[in-house]
Amino acid sequence: MCSHEPSITRREALKAGVGGLGAAAALLSVPRFLRASEAMHAPVAPLTDLEVALRAARWIRSARIETANGVTWPADPLKPSSVGTDLYNGMPGVILFHLELFHATGDKSWLEEAKLGANELIAKLPEIDKAQNAGLYTGLAGAAFVLEETHRASGEGKYRDAVKSAVMMIRAQARKTPLGVAWSGPSDTNDIISGSAGIGLTLLWIDQNIGDPASRTLALAVGRHLAEIGIPANGGVKWNVAPTVKNLYPNFSHGTAGVAYFLATLLNATGERSFMATALSGARYLENVANTDANGLKVFHHEPGGEDLYYLSWCHGPAGTTRLFHRMQQITQRDRWEELARKGARATIASGVPEKQSPGYWNNISQCCGNAGVGEFFIALQRRAPNAEYAQMIRRVATNTLERATPDGDGLKWIQAENRVSPTEVVAQTGYMQGAAGVGSFYLHADALAKGRKPAIVWPDSPEFVACSSSAKKDPSDMSFLAGRGANCPP
Repeated sequence: MCSHEPSITRREALKAGVGGLGAAAALLSVPRFLRASEAMHAPVAPLTDLEVALRAARWIRSARIETANGVTWPADPLKPSSVGTDLYNGMPGVILFHLELFHATGDKSWLEEAKLGANELIAKLPEIDKAQNAGLYTGLAGAAFVLEETHRASGEGKYRDAVKSAVMMIRAQARKTPLGVAWSGPSDTNDIISGSAGIGLTLLWIDQNIGDPASRTLALAVGRHLAEIGIPANGGVKWNVAPTVKNLYPNFSHGTAGVAYFLATLLNATGERSFMATALSGARYLENVANTDANGLKVFHHEPGGEDLYYLSWCHGPAGTTRLFHRMQQITQRDRWEELARKGARATIASGVPEKQSPGYWNNISQCCGNAGVGEFFIALQRRAPNAEYAQMIRRVATNTLERATPDGDGLKWIQAENRVSPTEVVAQTGYMQGAAGVGSFYLHADALAKGRKPAIVWPDSPEFVACSSSAKKDPSDMSFLAGRGANCPP
């Protein structure tokens, strides 16, 4: 489970925001129980990575719903009402998957399908705005990212215009704090998923991709707010999801690793030294509380009460948390940070995943909590420093994930337990972070790696995105510590 609180699912948290964590009515779609006929299926014949991605896309297409504006896809095809506008598991992630298929194959039919989805997303922007949801994985920031990628692929100006509209909505929702800005409503959190860290990263991404200094300025105000509210602990600094959430989550999706990662990225974009100390403090906190032994490095799931629980994928495991260590290496050029990332890889390998399950790695094949997130981690490592063990892990994940697929017509789906605390509630979903779009994207990324292609789409929270700014300070004494800029940014 990857939610704010042990008693609630991630889907509830995405829908309700922190303020509605206890509301049963917040559930977007309750996963159905697995029927025996679905649990038993014939093994899938060996396929290439690209073929797996294409078959995932065919299954998603079977769930396609035409609308007055274009098309959409429900999260659960058996529940047409489960259509969502969140990037986490709603229709925007399916758009991205179609864009990646276009980039990988050159087949314009995938671009046309993505455009139809983007047309529907444009029509939904006022609704997302009304819900006061600005988050990267939950709202307007994610929509802006997807629409700009649609513009980049299609060259059509209406998608860029929609991006600008979404960004104006994000700005209008921002509220002043004593030292910076934050958001209200469901985005009144500090984290990557729905809150300030993820929104701030998207603002930097928008500035980089469309040239919008006002977004960079707003991201700077976000960083000042987050730097001010850090909590000193264990020789460093940590962050909560929000003051109203009792548990603290140290890893990437909801806690310290994600907030510190944003601040480190902001440092690179602006050249402001003050963010260096805070980002370093966050990294030191994680290093100090991590379980480090011969098997590598991993950080507990939550406190209090979850100090002995270790997740292994993107949300609360090394696959996400080590993004901060890699970012620190990019900035400082100090190998010790990349060694911490490699220790996270060693811990993941030593755990026995993807074949072995554990309390922190259950029947889940997703980008968020399971196989695909682990696979993406090792693809990123293999791009940086090729290693036979990393290559073997990528193939193990790909093989295991295909073995767990269910044929459905000419497509493939994956029936999984989204949440750790509800292992009998399983469902095949279409979306990115918990469904076939994310699984298919993992296979496309593995295919690209094998064929020597660079990533076609770089997310705002990916280490592949290095924020640069032509307006960053040019004083060499201020910029000398930004050793990583040279490889990724113009001088």
